[in-house]
Amino acid sequence: MEKQKLRILQVHNAYQIPGGEDVVVANEKKLLEMYGNEVITYSRNNTEINEMNAVQKLLIPFSAVYSFKTYREVKKIIRENHIDVVHVHNTLMMVSPSVFYAAFDCKVPVVQTLHNFRMLCPAGSYFRGDRICEECSEKGLQCSLKYGCYRNSKAQTFVSAAILKIHRMLGTYRKVNFICLTEFNKEKLSKLNKGAKKIIDMDKVYIKPNFTFQETAPEEPHTELDYFLFVGRVEALKGIDVVVKAFEKLPDQRLIVAGDGPMMDEMKTYIREHHIQNIEFAGYLNKTQVQEKYRGARAVIMASQCYEAFAMTIAEAYSNAVPVIAGNVGNLAKMVEDNKTGIKFVYDSPDDLADKIRTYNQMDIGKMKQNAKAFYEKRLRPEDNYRILEDIYHKIIGNK
Repeated sequence: MEKQKLRILQVHNAYQIPGGEDVVVANEKKLLEMYGNEVITYSRNNTEINEMNAVQKLLIPFSAVYSFKTYREVKKIIRENHIDVVHVHNTLMMVSPSVFYAAFDCKVPVVQTLHNFRMLCPAGSYFRGDRICEECSEKGLQCSLKYGCYRNSKAQTFVSAAILKIHRMLGTYRKVNFICLTEFNKEKLSKLNKGAKKIIDMDKVYIKPNFTFQETAPEEPHTELDYFLFVGRVEALKGIDVVVKAFEKLPDQRLIVAGDGPMMDEMKTYIREHHIQNIEFAGYLNKTQVQEKYRGARAVIMASQCYEAFAMTIAEAYSNAVPVIAGNVGNLAKMVEDNKTGIKFVYDSPDDLADKIRTYNQMDIGKMKQNAKAFYEKRLRPEDNYRILEDIYHKIIGNK
């Protein structure tokens, strides 16, 4: 029997620099509306900070913990639109966890998708300096203050840590339903309950991966797959230096880097000083341009130096029948089936990446392209994702 269509309030706080979360939120709204649901959006943006006066900026640490503006506005939307479920994505910094209290007071179930690891790590990435770091999970949030983990700022890290600490103490998170993108992420989240006090209710934690809409393939597909492709921000977190140093050892293999970021100048200087001729920095590409690059790639290289909450690049590669060469770490290791949809390497080793690329070139790439597409068809299609999300909504509505 077809389930009742719902009125969903989608809540999202955009960062000052747009990122993958914004794409996921937009995709999910489009998907819900495709199936006849009504989606009302409440969005705020951290660029609001730029318009504030000095006094307002001083109050940010307090409003980030609890925003009366968000509370009033969300409560009004819920009541006027007879909202069935509130779906929260990001709350940092302007929305704040006050959105949960607006839902609680209106007796409407609320669920948050966890797009990163910020429930356990104020930086959200489990990454510090040049390595994976889980000190805040193991020793407490005060570790982040010592290092200034969030945006290399002790002041901003204090705010991020304070939000977590205060709402853990208040029991806010025990009342919220959560969506984790993978089993790996759910297992990490469960570490919040290691003490005597239960921070979250694991019975209210669900798993739903991200998805990607499959783009229409061109009439004339590429027949020569003559390059490897890196898609992402040009920064240490994404392992761009690992990839560049690997291709330095492979002068006969071509690499295209699609993306921009803080290490762009450093990497361009590196390849110039080392006389590297086989790496092309294409810069930022729009969606159509990136799709074109996917279709001509032998494989996509994923060298993230962190766990990655969910690797959208892998989902996009698979939707285009492109295998992936990925670091054997975190969720990357879970999304790549070794010698089937791609091949895995020691995530922080340029030498091993170079070796694995040589190995990959001896494999049946045609068969691996078929496997990559099959992975997408089995796990990452939007229609299947909708059924999972629909079931979650109706379950939490029934449990309210």
